[in-house]
Amino acid sequence: MMRHTQPVIAMLALAMILAASSPSAAQESLANARQLYASADYRSALTMLNTLLSASPSPQERLSIELYRTLCLVAIGNNDEANKSIEAMVSRDPLYRPNMDEVPPRLRTVFSDARKRLLPALIQERYVIAKGAFDRGDMKIASDGFTQVLLALADPDIAVPAKQPPLADLRVLASGFNDLTVRALTPPPVPVVPMTVQAPPPQMATAPRQPVIYSQDDKNVMPPVMVRQDIPQYPGRVTFDRAGVLEVVIDINGAVESATMLEGVEALYNRLLLNAAKSWMYQPARLDGAPVKYRKRIQVTLSRNQE
Repeated sequence: MMRHTQPVIAMLALAMILAASSPSAAQESLANARQLYASADYRSALTMLNTLLSASPSPQERLSIELYRTLCLVAIGNNDEANKSIEAMVSRDPLYRPNMDEVPPRLRTVFSDARKRLLPALIQERYVIAKGAFDRGDMKIASDGFTQVLLALADPDIAVPAKQPPLADLRVLASGFNDLTVRALTPPPVPVVPMTVQAPPPQMATAPRQPVIYSQDDKNVMPPVMVRQDIPQYPGRVTFDRAGVLEVVIDINGAVESATMLEGVEALYNRLLLNAAKSWMYQPARLDGAPVKYRKRIQVTLSRNQE
């Protein structure tokens, strides 16, 4: 009995040390858990993943940990617990979609069925929260909430119920209230002040050098690799072809640090794109093996017959 428990105890202690030390160490622990899963050591991987969850990971790390935890639960035959885990993931983030390349076909169906079952009620809950913020005058929270509602309504898993009451009515209401919040948040134009000649400012100390942000122009840099980059569906009928360019800055951890529309598509859809970009993930760009920041441009096209 001791021979079997000693490796598990040692692995548990290693995971606790790595998870508590630093974000990069936590990522390495997740990589170790993935290797255990790939080698079919599901129970050891599950032990390590449970330990990582107890260490209060970041939201992005939590999603990756919970996904592999679900895969391990399915592999050992604990389907009831796996279904509970999937429902918790969808409830926590209705817009979350796992990288389907990492999910076996049977589990893809389970994810899709859970989203079809849970999203209608979650969307209505999010709308009530956003409307409450609007009534209180908290326009920033209201705008984010209505945008989340519109993004969720564009999800292909609920394409049919989204066109029927009550979700179709919520789409109209959320779109209208979202427009009102955007107008309320838009600052008034800055008055033009006549230019006056001023004495040159005193010499200031040189500002600290900012981290370099690389781009496709830097041929010696390996570009980032897409992990999750879900382009939201346009919330309505596309009456004519549209195109735009979205620019994102990807940090050294592969998360989107900032997103900007260089060429807009349409006001509401621009906001949907920018909000969706916050949850995109990549393998970071690398220079001589070290992760670096990278500026990536993405062409977005809407076809006329697209729903």
